[in-house]
Amino acid sequence: MMSNRSTRATGLALAMTLLAGIVTPIKAADEPKKVDPPRSANGRRLHDFTLKSATDDSVVSLYGFRFGRAKAVVIVFTGTACPVSDMYFPRLNELATQYKSKGVSFIAVNSNAHESVEEIAKHAKERGITFPVLKDPQNIVADIALATRTPEVVVVDGTALVRYQGAVDDQYLVGKRKPKPEKNFLADALDSILADKPVEVAKTDVQGCFIDRYDPSTVKIARVRGLKGELAEAWEERDHKGRPVVARPNFAEHVAPILQAKCQSCHRPGQSGPFSLITFEDAKRWSGAIAEAIDEHRMPPWHADPRFGHFSNDRSLTPDQHATITAWIDQDTPSGDLSKVPAPVKYSEGWTVGKPDVVFEIPQPYTVAATGILGYQNFRVPTNFQEDKWVQVAEAAPGDKSVVHHIIVYAIDPKAPRDPAKRIHLCGYAPGDMPSVYPEGVAKRVPAGYDLVFQLHYTPNGKVRVDRSKVGLTFAKGPVKHEARTVEIAQRFFSIAPGDANSEVTSKLTLPKDAHLLSFMPHMHLRGKDFKYTLTPPGGKPEVMLSVPAYDFGWQSYYMLKEPRLLKAGSVIDCVAHFDNSKANPANPNPTIPVRWGDQTFEEMMIGYIDVYTDLPASSDVSLNSAR
Repeated sequence: MMSNRSTRATGLALAMTLLAGIVTPIKAADEPKKVDPPRSANGRRLHDFTLKSATDDSVVSLYGFRFGRAKAVVIVFTGTACPVSDMYFPRLNELATQYKSKGVSFIAVNSNAHESVEEIAKHAKERGITFPVLKDPQNIVADIALATRTPEVVVVDGTALVRYQGAVDDQYLVGKRKPKPEKNFLADALDSILADKPVEVAKTDVQGCFIDRYDPSTVKIARVRGLKGELAEAWEERDHKGRPVVARPNFAEHVAPILQAKCQSCHRPGQSGPFSLITFEDAKRWSGAIAEAIDEHRMPPWHADPRFGHFSNDRSLTPDQHATITAWIDQDTPSGDLSKVPAPVKYSEGWTVGKPDVVFEIPQPYTVAATGILGYQNFRVPTNFQEDKWVQVAEAAPGDKSVVHHIIVYAIDPKAPRDPAKRIHLCGYAPGDMPSVYPEGVAKRVPAGYDLVFQLHYTPNGKVRVDRSKVGLTFAKGPVKHEARTVEIAQRFFSIAPGDANSEVTSKLTLPKDAHLLSFMPHMHLRGKDFKYTLTPPGGKPEVMLSVPAYDFGWQSYYMLKEPRLLKAGSVIDCVAHFDNSKANPANPNPTIPVRWGDQTFEEMMIGYIDVYTDLPASSDVSLNSAR
């Protein structure tokens, strides 16, 4: 078996297989010697190829466009499960229409090994792709073009010379997006070609998903090494506890348990992850994406500095887990004895913690546009509670996980809807996080007659979607002795100067009485850079309880303490946040303006949420809560 570290030639020997017309599989004996390929095909003449359409019975030949006097052809390498690729289809459709009358043709090429013609055709119909979508058997065209990711574009002129290779523009990145592109690489390249001028920017980097190759060694996958400290020791010989690392890990015994524990809550059918990681075939297919994501510490999503605090919902990989997955991928993803794969995790349908006592939905379905940056949407729903309710479990559930970025559900007094003292933070949702579940005897109070407000943030994914999110409430069945509440340690009065890459904003809370601390949730918007909570007990020394050194707006994470912590009256919690309003921040909507507090994502917030509970007076203990 060929190693993932090696590569093979992608030039003349592969091109010769195309001379007969329809691309056919290459026999193992025909594979040329492996060498490192150049970074792109730029400046080379792309050899002819003919591929079958995935949506009808037609065939498309590259040189057919040339002989048809096309001035340029845009080849878009695409897939059916890449969120970045999906976001670009509306833009690509617009460009294809805009440049058609100017002599430019667009084609989509799907080179993914494990995506069938039927899947490709269904995806093309769902996404409304207006130009031919072709299946590339054994990724030969991707190899010739030296394409590595979706949605990578390769632009050839009328002589089949590659004039541009790279990204469509700079709007959509992995986990980040701008309100609009600042650099239109593809359009600028086409304008230069049509004007018979050199393309000024002929090569750009592409963010997206690796092309799923039949032989993943055909194009070298860039890996982030430079491991240091404990992680380097784990990779070389032992984990951080001195235990030997598995020398030859396999999926069944070593990788599957890690995926179950750290990945499958999101990466399974119907959940927020863009692809499933349930089976060996799933993991093997996405091994390139897994390698990159864990090396860059983007996945699993966990942003707390490990030096501070101990959290029950820590999703991060341990050094030995990281080393095990990396070694498995580098050694060609062996399956092992698949009968030894652990029994599948049983996930609840619809709700993660059992059926709730009552469910409230937003009043009507909300249509999410295919593209753009949407402001927060607020929906108000009456509870019609005739008595106070004590909620022990609250779970917000998106109707369409593919477009719901996060949900926050509040209970408000309809007679004073803007009074912050009468607004109760009930629960929230973000991909990968658990619902609010309080210990026995602990619950949140929702007063009689209060309404619910759903604050929803949607992130379009390239296709019109319809959402109807909901919240489920489970009431305490036994005596309630402690009242839980979510407290905002917020700073609403600040101004972040244009171009400031490290603007500091602080907030503070002094506890008026004893309380037990349960969890944290820092909240900022697109300019958020880092966030830190520091506790100073009465007469004691400051202690960092949570540090998030690389805040990511894409993940509104809760950090739940393993054990509640008693905070004495007079304890001070200081929150310090930094914001990056410079051009270097790729998610910055506009670095040229001052930024102040506001609900919209192009504005900013600075809130250090904490969950605490306090003792109820003995006379007000609640013995039972009906489910009316």
